[in-house]
Amino acid sequence: MTENRYPPFGILLVDDEPAWLRSLSLTLESSAGITNTILCQDSRDVPALLEGGGIGLVLLDLTMPHLSGEELLATISERHPEVAVIVISGLNQVETAVRCMKLGAFDYFVKTDEEDRLVGGVLRAVRMLELQRENREMSSRLVSGGLRHPEAFAGIVTADRGMLSLFAYIEAVAVSPQPLLITGESGVGKELLARAAHTLSGCKGQLVAVNVAGLDDTVFADTLFGHVRGAFTGAETARRGMVEEAANGTLFLDEIGDLGIPSQVKLLRLLQEGEYFPLGSDQPRRLRARVIVATHRNLAAREAAGEFRRDLYYRLRTHQVHMPPLRERKGDIPLLLDHFLAEAARTLGKKKPTPPPELAQHLATYNFPGNVRELKSMVFDAVSVHRDRMLSMESFVRAIGGTEEPAGTPPPTLNPFAGFDKLPTFTDAAEFLVEEALNRSGGNQTLAARLLGISQPALSKRLKMMRK
Repeated sequence: MTENRYPPFGILLVDDEPAWLRSLSLTLESSAGITNTILCQDSRDVPALLEGGGIGLVLLDLTMPHLSGEELLATISERHPEVAVIVISGLNQVETAVRCMKLGAFDYFVKTDEEDRLVGGVLRAVRMLELQRENREMSSRLVSGGLRHPEAFAGIVTADRGMLSLFAYIEAVAVSPQPLLITGESGVGKELLARAAHTLSGCKGQLVAVNVAGLDDTVFADTLFGHVRGAFTGAETARRGMVEEAANGTLFLDEIGDLGIPSQVKLLRLLQEGEYFPLGSDQPRRLRARVIVATHRNLAAREAAGEFRRDLYYRLRTHQVHMPPLRERKGDIPLLLDHFLAEAARTLGKKKPTPPPELAQHLATYNFPGNVRELKSMVFDAVSVHRDRMLSMESFVRAIGGTEEPAGTPPPTLNPFAGFDKLPTFTDAAEFLVEEALNRSGGNQTLAARLLGISQPALSKRLKMMRK
């Protein structure tokens, strides 16, 4: 969104009638928010304009002096095949339309057609070109295998290859005006990814984050669209909505999966039409922000159950990423542990403590239902009561043990041997348990002993017996 112009490539309007050019330019701006237009009255200037680069779409009149529209169309198709052309003719002639399509025109319209049809055709061409550019960008990222702007992701601590691939995708689609859907469990850091996408977008405005969970239809509309004075009882002054606050920036809607159906309809209209009405107003306003949404819910399942509109779901998933839970990237736990220890020490005004060597391995045995947010809370709790140089394991062991089985809930009566045709001997069963504990602890005997509920000397004795 360079200099807040849309789309990021130029749209060249070619017609020998200046009044028509001005009218078309104003229509595209008012109806579709298209501001990146170049007006050309002399068809002879078109080749030089195209050679200068930066133009992705041409709207071309057929009947012009000097170079005709059909001649220009043939030239553009031959020399600039990456540029899309929409032909606009004063006459509704089937033969001419067919000839233009064969020459490579993207679409054909008659000047007497309704404005909505023409604007819709332009938007279709713009979206096609955006997708082509995004596909090329993504292919380039995959080939290069690296990030061009790793600093945008500095807030996300990871060395996981899957996460780095996800970052490459975000880089590729960050400049797209189409919605971005971020899915993932609570606590994985979806807002951090949204902020990275905003940083990479080049938008000059701010990122405005709104958690829409629990908002009823009226509050949702007022929060997003604002209201005019007197819109309802108590509305003594006008109020700007979050859509307006995010103008030329990014609007981030978190927990989108919790929206009710009436609010989903309003959001769909905002994305589809690119306009909205403040409460109490009959004057539409243009959407001038990139929309990013996030949810911890399974939108596909909610759509199948009739709880989420299908048209909105498909509109939102134009660009989609899924942030994996912490249990699927446990290799990041040592990095996150070190990061949060430093952050907690700064926040609490303490010296950064040294963690026990086995702490990261102990944490890796836990599934972290609260993900990165839960790990951060554990670290802050431990640092807040820390006194000595070496960080105590006690609060971590207590937190992990206390969250595995809620108080008052009896342990499940599952017998792991129930399905065995032939039961192992006590000696065999003990050896299997020891091997599994050592696998889970990465060979650390102290941690393996904790997992088995025995002392470290008892485990050493058992290992000696197994080796005989």
